[in-house]
Amino acid sequence: MRDPMGPVHTPANAVPPLDDELAGLLDDTAGVHAGIDLIRQGLHLLALDRLTTDQTQTVLHVLADDDGLDILTGIALLVQRLTDPDTNPALRSLPLALQKTVRHLGEQHGHETSYLNRQPLADAIGLIDQDT
Repeated sequence: MRDPMGPVHTPANAVPPLDDELAGLLDDTAGVHAGIDLIRQGLHLLALDRLTTDQTQTVLHVLADDDGLDILTGIALLVQRLTDPDTNPALRSLPLALQKTVRHLGEQHGHETSYLNRQPLADAIGLIDQDT
């Protein structure tokens, strides 16, 4: 019987290619800005690099752990910065009421991001740590 989850191991234990969802996201965000392209390249490298269990644990921690020193928090803070007319001069040409609304929505995004349940990731990191 064929495993519905797909093969657990690839020939010669190679890192498998990107799945369609991640590959599509990386393709769809190409060319937006040089900074986004660097992020895309980093995600692509992390997805296809042969990591050790220690590196996997560390990368997961840095990507989205709950200590506030992670990339997910950094992205939320960047969103807040980009939606704030005080730190993004491009927004200053918008009507004042719209500036306030955009800033509020960016702050709301940051607040909600800080309350994401990251416990499952912490559990995964802990399990990897136990096995190494």
